[in-house]
Amino acid sequence: MDISEIKSRFFQSRDYSTEDVNALMDFVKKAYIHNEISIIDYRNYVRELEKLGAVLPEHTANDSLIKNSN
Repeated sequence: MDISEIKSRFFQSRDYSTEDVNALMDFVKKAYIHNEISIIDYRNYVRELEKLGAVLPEHTANDSLIKNSN
């Protein structure tokens, strides 16, 4: 699959299209988490989306869902 396939699947899922590479990155991550794409496809999509300018959001320790019990 290529980026155009992801855009098509995004459109089918959301009923609107986007050129926002960060939105497509989120979509790819969710597809991987839900076991809809393989790890190989996931890595290839992430690589291609990063080439197009997608960035991962910055996470801090305060964003963690797991609380430190210290």
